[in-house]
Amino acid sequence: MPFNIHQEVPQHVMEEQKAIAQALQSRLKKRFGHNPLALVHTFGCQQNVADSEKLKGILAQMGFSFTDSPEKADLILFNTCAIRENAETKVFGNIGNLKQLKAAKPSMLIGICGCMTEQPHVVEKLKKSYPYVGFVFGSHSAYLLPSLLQSCLDEGKRVFRVAPDDGCVAEGVPAVREDGVKAWMSIMYGCDNFCSYCVVPYVRGRERSRRPERILEEFKKLVQSGYKDITLLGQNVNSYGKGLEEPTDFSSLLEQLNAVPGDFRIRFMTSHPKDCTHRLIDTIARCEKVCNHIHLPVQCGSSRVLKEMNRHYDREGYLDLVNYAREKIPDVTFTSDIIVGFPGETYDEFQETLSLLREVKYISLYTFIFSPRPGTKAAAMPDPVSGEEKGKWFRELLALQDEIGMEQMHPYIGRTVRVLAEDFGRTGEGILQGRTESNLITEFPGSPSLVGQFVNIKIQSAKKWALLGQLSQ
Repeated sequence: MPFNIHQEVPQHVMEEQKAIAQALQSRLKKRFGHNPLALVHTFGCQQNVADSEKLKGILAQMGFSFTDSPEKADLILFNTCAIRENAETKVFGNIGNLKQLKAAKPSMLIGICGCMTEQPHVVEKLKKSYPYVGFVFGSHSAYLLPSLLQSCLDEGKRVFRVAPDDGCVAEGVPAVREDGVKAWMSIMYGCDNFCSYCVVPYVRGRERSRRPERILEEFKKLVQSGYKDITLLGQNVNSYGKGLEEPTDFSSLLEQLNAVPGDFRIRFMTSHPKDCTHRLIDTIARCEKVCNHIHLPVQCGSSRVLKEMNRHYDREGYLDLVNYAREKIPDVTFTSDIIVGFPGETYDEFQETLSLLREVKYISLYTFIFSPRPGTKAAAMPDPVSGEEKGKWFRELLALQDEIGMEQMHPYIGRTVRVLAEDFGRTGEGILQGRTESNLITEFPGSPSLVGQFVNIKIQSAKKWALLGQLSQ
């Protein structure tokens, strides 16, 4: 049953799903002959990571433990990404690899969910070309996983559940998180922006925000569980609060979360420039637990191309935000997304993007060559520049960002910075890795017992991707 997009799924529906999950425990154990194992493979963004943690939570209610081995798994679930053609191609390749596993292990259950499954052409391909995929559902229907599996088992047929509506908000879904240092937490879902190149509003639905008291409750539990770095997620966190009965916004939410007792950091993504206000920047500057790093996707440095992208800001307005943040937030850093070769973009306009990089000086970038997405406006636009030429532009962009990244790292040499030790590093044995408040990756020698703790690091050298240092008292 579809609900209003600003309505929570009724509690009795969530309780019904929990009861079905628990009832499936003995049935699944009997089917597989042992306590079942599930593999949940996540493709794409941090939002998908957070969604997969909840999918694991639901599967755990059914009695599943988890494995990274496809050969050992009794259930394999792919949580998919539709943001670019390469992402879809990769997913289909991975699904194809499961054919022999299913043939050798007929009792295995295979499911596909997430953004790809909200596209009709993908659903048709799954129906026709991958008959061993037993159940398919969209991100809107994830909370219904118990009843979907029950139907799959009861009817012995393939089950497809792709919601025709924009979804709603399902609260109280359990989560199985990866570790006790960093946590992802969704504060809203969907997107209302309809950028001309982007499929997200079509697969994730319209914007819908969680109620602030629900967010605060989950956030406090994360802090009490020992998480030290909590990232708030949404397709556009800056528009948080639209549609809620009681007026609120993202600035107010940050202030509430910042007031929670404890030693932790708050990060957020993704942030749309059109909804990034001076008030929000003032809030970040004032809240000591909110990191002084802003991911502010610009996509392109040309105002003409930005208009064609339907981004609702221009180059000058974007730079105004950057300059205001630099005035208000000490040591603020920026990361961004860049699309190279948007339909109709000229080389001179691409050079405007390079000049923007030189002006803003991002510490790192997420960079992509334009990928047409079926159903979007940009997919139908004339695109005269060859893929080979776009590749040259792309390499030029990467080379410049490497220079800028190294340039941004060097001023930290000799400084002592506070770092949250997160995991083992890349530069050698006995090396730990963490991030500064400004989101700079930092590596240093240290005992594994330090993971999860804040430490002071004296920076001694730098690479283009990380600072290198030693523990400091």
